[in-house]
Amino acid sequence: MLTIRQAVSDADYSAYREVRIALEPGQRIPTIEDLRSFERPGRHTVLAEVDGQVVGCGIADRSDSVGRAHVQPRIAPQFQRRGYGTELLYKLCELAEPLGFPTAGALADDPGSVAFGLRHGFTEVDRQVEQVRPIEDELPVSAPDGVEIVSIAQRPELWLPAYDAVGAPGFADMAASREVKISREQWEKYEMNEPAATFLALRGESIIGVASLLTDEDNPARAEHGLTAVVREERGRGIASALKRQCLHWAASNGISEVYTWTQQYNEDMRRLNERLGFSYGLVSVTLEAPLPLLRRPS
Repeated sequence: MLTIRQAVSDADYSAYREVRIALEPGQRIPTIEDLRSFERPGRHTVLAEVDGQVVGCGIADRSDSVGRAHVQPRIAPQFQRRGYGTELLYKLCELAEPLGFPTAGALADDPGSVAFGLRHGFTEVDRQVEQVRPIEDELPVSAPDGVEIVSIAQRPELWLPAYDAVGAPGFADMAASREVKISREQWEKYEMNEPAATFLALRGESIIGVASLLTDEDNPARAEHGLTAVVREERGRGIASALKRQCLHWAASNGISEVYTWTQQYNEDMRRLNERLGFSYGLVSVTLEAPLPLLRRPS
């Protein structure tokens, strides 16, 4: 019999991570410390167990996409196709209902997961594409005229002001099916984990751009590109390209052999910039959405 319970201990969070790592090799998975810090009222991080053995994990929480909840059912590969995923999905949707949103969103990164979601009443509303870049001998970067690129290691006092200048507007401008909004606390805690690999573009003392690499303690040779954003009035001047190339140069100088980034399917400008910088395409992540409460469908 499947039981679903809240993760509470470091051992629980470690088991959660093991499921995610098995299902998402190469992707950056939150650390135990991260998972603990994510917890907040209304958020549920759960383990699915059979006879005390962990077979899956999941999350029910409010989404960064405005106006919906987020559910994330995950069943370890060796335990799939036994009905556990269905039970976990409906439990997570049940846990999400008190958040008060009319819909729940979920991400599906393979055709089987997409088909599973569609069978249970979800519909596709958006897609993201992974773009991947091997690191070679990356040249030092020259900033556009009048622009200075600094790291947060050099100017730590600029990280919080960068939220208002480029962070919040950059997320709001994402070419997604819903507006993406993160809080100042999320920006401070989770949008940077290596100050030396987090770069701002300055014109004088005005913050006009940001780009970063998020390092991965499970896979130190691979890093994820975080948000790349430039204020609207400065776009088209080579600033985003210079910031990204600064990230690549840092990666080459710090033992990283590959970087990857996730880009919205309709963000053609960013995808083309990544293509010019030598990124190729990898995985596709499909955003699915369903009304709450999620009604059970005939098997």
